[in-house]
Amino acid sequence: MEIAIVLFEGFDELDAIGPYEVFENASDAGADLTVSLCTLAETERITASHGLRVEPDATLDERSPDLVVVPGGGWNDRSEAGARAEAERGDLPDALATLYDRGTTVAAVCTGGMVVSRSGLLDGRPAVTHADALPDLRDSAARVVDARVVDDGDILTAGGVTSGIDLAFHLVEREFGAEIARTVGEEMEYEPSGDVHTSRGR
Repeated sequence: MEIAIVLFEGFDELDAIGPYEVFENASDAGADLTVSLCTLAETERITASHGLRVEPDATLDERSPDLVVVPGGGWNDRSEAGARAEAERGDLPDALATLYDRGTTVAAVCTGGMVVSRSGLLDGRPAVTHADALPDLRDSAARVVDARVVDDGDILTAGGVTSGIDLAFHLVEREFGAEIARTVGEEMEYEPSGDVHTSRGR
């Protein structure tokens, strides 16, 4: 499985780096996956919402991901950079819709769900986002669910920042089995909440 975590100016650090570490540890534990940090356009460095500077691995066009993970950041305080800016610009939502049409599973962490919502991919589907952004999600065509992680098959969403770690653990267990997920949990000394709403996707 090829996983791409998409970065943009103002993304929340833990939204992206938490899942990245879970996936890397899963690979070390035997999961057949690769994970990379990608941007839409080629750039040397991306600055996250708390100032962390990250050098991306590639652009999305240079990968053929089976799964793309979209972090949030900056939505609730209407930052000039972040998820709200990306949603309003439209390039990232369009890219996600294109990837989905090609068969890519789309997963969103925190207010990354609002970026996915702007693409239309959450229309009529169960979803969750950061608690402070739930009114915005309710104003969309998504069906808001009270859960930490929502798995609708080929579209997944997660609540607030740390729920991205739970989302990644859920995906590891779903795709590679409970034993690898348990090994990663022991390595990271982390116990996922288990608060996952599951339903069928397309």
